[in-house]
Amino acid sequence: MACDGVTSVVVVDDHPAITAGVRAWCAAARPPVEVVDIGTTPAVAWAGAGAGADVVVFDLHLAGEVPAYAELRRLVDAERQVVVYTMREDRETVLACLELGAFAYLTKAEGPEHLIAAVHAAHHDLPFTTPTMARAISGDRSSDRPKLTPREIDVLVCWFACESKEMVARKLGLSVRTVSSYIDRARIRYANAGRPAATKAALVARAVQDGLIALEDL
Repeated sequence: MACDGVTSVVVVDDHPAITAGVRAWCAAARPPVEVVDIGTTPAVAWAGAGAGADVVVFDLHLAGEVPAYAELRRLVDAERQVVVYTMREDRETVLACLELGAFAYLTKAEGPEHLIAAVHAAHHDLPFTTPTMARAISGDRSSDRPKLTPREIDVLVCWFACESKEMVARKLGLSVRTVSSYIDRARIRYANAGRPAATKAALVARAVQDGLIALEDL
């Protein structure tokens, strides 16, 4: 890990121009961001300084597998905070990465302000939505009832019945961070539908209104 107050990052990307840009943006960031290692394969995130980095900046387009979903899943399963930073912006790929547990998804057109903000949010485990994520999540706005994924519904219903996210994680076999990610995504879907639910109580109310759970089940 970097010293206190500094977010440490390992960059997994095989494009020299991109890695040089990310290093320069991190060097200019406030609060500070330190790039502790850069590599062209995910191995850099598992050894040396990269193994202890607070955040993994991860390109999906790596030699050998495109997109590199298996490597992303492995990092998430190891409780790593992963910010996907890649060229693809199709909705299916964005949602697939979020479903796997990526903390955030950005395209390389979004620039330093979004990448640095995502890195800081990932380090402190704060809710964060990039423009690419917002477009993907809010792609279907034909109804004021958001279309939650089955897994999002499962996590919400379990959370309503549990005292903590830690209990949900144990019950569903997920990490606490992944549980938080599902809950945050549900909140974003409701907000984009014009029905914000910033608290647990508000989410319960929305779920009851939409028939996801009955009052007698609470």
